[in-house]
Amino acid sequence: MSRIYTKTGDQGITSLLGGKRVRKDNLQVDTYGSIDEASSALGLAYSFCQVTKLKAITREIQQKLIKVAAEIAQGDGEISSLVVRTTEEDVKKLEKYIDEIEEIKPQQEGFIFSGETSSAAAFDLARSIVRRAERRILSLGEEISLNSHLPKYLNRLSDLLFVMARLDEFENIVKKVTLEVMRTMTTFYDNLLLKKAKELAQAAEDHAEKINVPMVISAVDVNGNLVLFHRMDNSLLASIDISVNKAYTAAAVRMPTHKLGELSQPGNPLYGIETTNKGRMVIFGGGYPLYEKEKFIGGLGISGGTVEEDMEVAETAIKSLS
Repeated sequence: MSRIYTKTGDQGITSLLGGKRVRKDNLQVDTYGSIDEASSALGLAYSFCQVTKLKAITREIQQKLIKVAAEIAQGDGEISSLVVRTTEEDVKKLEKYIDEIEEIKPQQEGFIFSGETSSAAAFDLARSIVRRAERRILSLGEEISLNSHLPKYLNRLSDLLFVMARLDEFENIVKKVTLEVMRTMTTFYDNLLLKKAKELAQAAEDHAEKINVPMVISAVDVNGNLVLFHRMDNSLLASIDISVNKAYTAAAVRMPTHKLGELSQPGNPLYGIETTNKGRMVIFGGGYPLYEKEKFIGGLGISGGTVEEDMEVAETAIKSLS
């Protein structure tokens, strides 16, 4: 089994790509070492980043930086057939990404402090390392012959990493705002559902008393969680579970339970659905989805009489609030 350590560099000497031995603090080694650092920082950014577009660009940059490091690690004046040289097209590709991101992110105002997100901070770290590599390569160009596109590529790369960090921060803000709006709206509709469920329960009880059938009335939210449970005196014990599950079913499939019953008959698309969801699916009438201005907010379940009586009470209650 090969070992990671070779001991050949224990005296502070390493090899360039062509085999030439130099000190590890050699400017050429320092330069491609900075490129390696930048790639590592990008790996950190990739692991934190949740923006698909940025992750894809990051991986592409890392792959290119391997080639850039190899190009710098060549000996003076060497042009190895194994090394892919950086071209003007590589620079233009970075500019294309910059332009695309600039179209998405908001205009920058004032000085930027890094650290709004872990991934943006890592992109900024990579950018600062690339800037160092850019300075090193300018000095190195005074000592050996280098591809003239390399400084331009690194300069443009630092610009790209800057806007990538800003886009990551912007996407994070959008996500936070979206979640807050959703939380606020969910709270609003939850409160609205409870209010509506209480009104439905009262209307259902009034009609149940009118036809002299004690009922159990249940309401659930969009996730099937119980919001209201109302049991009239002398209602059947079995109706407790049935009422709750009718409400759950109506919310789960977003249709009245008697409609689901029709679709679950032998030969129909939902045949056997009553055996799913741990047996909670009810396929006879008395369960109805609830809406507020066409927005789905939960389910209502009524049980206590015949299927027809349950449906009559539920529909009368719903109509009374429409």
